[in-house]
Amino acid sequence: MEEYTKKTSIKQWAEDDRPREKLLHKGKAALSNAELLAILIRTGTTKQTALDLGKELLNKCHNNLIELSKLGIPDLVQIDGIGEAKAITLLAALEVGNRRRATTALEKAKVSSSRDVFDIFHPELADSIYEQFWLLLLNRGNKVLKKINISEGGISGTIADPKKIFKRALDHSASSIILCHNHPSGTLQPSESDIKLTRKLRDAGNMLDISVLDHVIIAEEKYFSFADEGKI
Repeated sequence: MEEYTKKTSIKQWAEDDRPREKLLHKGKAALSNAELLAILIRTGTTKQTALDLGKELLNKCHNNLIELSKLGIPDLVQIDGIGEAKAITLLAALEVGNRRRATTALEKAKVSSSRDVFDIFHPELADSIYEQFWLLLLNRGNKVLKKINISEGGISGTIADPKKIFKRALDHSASSIILCHNHPSGTLQPSESDIKLTRKLRDAGNMLDISVLDHVIIAEEKYFSFADEGKI
């Protein structure tokens, strides 16, 4: 006779081990990533609990929430027990987290360090599988006037047109600008083309009396600052 293991329902667990009750009694910080995902997933299958599905999702992404947020609905629904509705809920929750971080960063208004730049652009760039080039326009007090997406390219590169960059700066009467782009590969160090472009834009900015204060490269949770490294 074939042996089998019957799935135990979450409702049969001790109350403090159930994700919803655990959050209610111990607070959100007490929950693991899998438990938080289980709350969003809500229900499991005949073979797996919602927590099992949360763990499977994390295993698919090497236990990395950033990698999870890069997945699309077609990727998520490949997991048995994750239908379109659950996939949409998961992606919506991850996007809310991204937007919260972006809102908090912009509320600071004034940019005083490379970390401020990272906080402003990270929600836009951390999950992107394509390289994007962004521009941050500042007034004389280093307060943010506007952030602008200059271009989006492929996995290995994008085009940053100096004419387009400085036209935007002049249109908004910016006193200074900060450049930012991502490396979807996760490589943090600037390429030779990154270095040449930064110097070219710095020199052009000097002629127009628009200072290029920094160029920040974002690679997932890390960043490289040309200003911090004395390369601008």
